[in-house]
Amino acid sequence: MNNFLIVMNSIKSEAEKACKDIETYILSKGGKCQVVTGLVRKDSLDMAPQCAIVLGGDGTLLQTSRELLGTDIPLIGVNFGHLGFLADVEAEAVEDMIDRLMADDYLIEKRMMLEGSIVRQGQVVSSMSALNDIVIGRSGVMGVIDFRVLVNGIRLNSYKADGMIVSTPTGSTAYSMSAGGPLVKPSASLIVMTPVCPHTLNTRSIVLDKDDVIEIEICQKKPSDSNESGYVYYDGDLATPLMYGDIISIKKSENSTDIIKLDSRSFLEVLRRKLNDNEDSQT
Repeated sequence: MNNFLIVMNSIKSEAEKACKDIETYILSKGGKCQVVTGLVRKDSLDMAPQCAIVLGGDGTLLQTSRELLGTDIPLIGVNFGHLGFLADVEAEAVEDMIDRLMADDYLIEKRMMLEGSIVRQGQVVSSMSALNDIVIGRSGVMGVIDFRVLVNGIRLNSYKADGMIVSTPTGSTAYSMSAGGPLVKPSASLIVMTPVCPHTLNTRSIVLDKDDVIEIEICQKKPSDSNESGYVYYDGDLATPLMYGDIISIKKSENSTDIIKLDSRSFLEVLRRKLNDNEDSQT
């Protein structure tokens, strides 16, 4: 590949110097590049990039994956924070990264995404995609959400909880993990559903098939309740308010995100490093 898009997280001050270094190095090797600071827009691309180099962390890469949805542009993340599961290239290795990209010496992992739609009085009022997870959460500090869950039209369970996390294998290492969900190899193709602080003894995560359709219906606790009840979050970023009676329909997206991998370091090796770092921080 020869044409590159560089997406930089403007909050990360150290990413600015790396961005300039990467741009200079690409041009010195005869390549082309476009630099975008902050949010990237598909209609603002000056060329047809063969790769998007994302400077920041996992959050920046998640945002970029949504903005470039449907373009088939693969992403590679350069990490400027904690060890990431997505942005796993270290800042000091960027020249080697460019050399290998330009020599087509890399692998591409396809990552499953989710599509969530809010159905209100029988009409779809919004629809968005997520690489990590779709989360239904409460709107205030106090109180819980009452909701019922159906899978493929069959009632599964009713919950009183702070919320529900529906995640991809990629998202299993994010909020779902913090809520007690299982860790899943990102190349898997399945859906993990994990309740957040449920007011019940049933706190188990549920692993579903990739083709299952999940419907979460927001229930009104009493007639005097205000009409607004919680939010649905996409990758912990985009938030859409919910109303009583709304149904959030979640299924596997027709789109996927292509992640470029340069080395043989496996998901399990990254996981082991993070687990070891956590043990070291508590000693």
